[in-house]
Amino acid sequence: MARRRPLVALALVLGLATTGCSSAGSTPALGGAPASQAPVVVGTATTPSAGTFLTAPNGMTLYVHVGDTATTSTCTGTCATSWPPLTVAAGAQPAAATGAAGTLGTLTRADGARQVTYNGQPLYLWQGDTKAGDATGDGVNGFALAKATGAPAGAGAPARSIAPATGEDPYSY
Repeated sequence: MARRRPLVALALVLGLATTGCSSAGSTPALGGAPASQAPVVVGTATTPSAGTFLTAPNGMTLYVHVGDTATTSTCTGTCATSWPPLTVAAGAQPAAATGAAGTLGTLTRADGARQVTYNGQPLYLWQGDTKAGDATGDGVNGFALAKATGAPAGAGAPARSIAPATGEDPYSY
């Protein structure tokens, strides 16, 4: 019986710890709204060197990739770790803040996530940006700033490549 007490106590603790987390659809997300209804508002930022570009709800810069189409994101696996797609929960729709003059939509990624698109181009963040307003991924390996005017991918900075060490994934920097 003495051996069962720790297991019973552990089960009780785990049960109490998860009780407050079990209400589906009520997890706070952006703006304190439930995750299934959380608004994903695409905003804009302007700098003298880059012009006006799109930003995620947290103010981070958004990018597009030249290899993508309106129905397919080519950035998966390790690429999507370095370039996280901007996604919305099932049932949610993206919205545009003032200044984002294009059309927002979504596409379904290979992993089932719903990625936000702007004028048919899937949107990404870049792991190398550390604060709102950073745009360090512009021109890196086929990624370009997502321009608020909806300019085609690659219309940002000249293409440049960050060469990883031999054998490393080209998207993990």
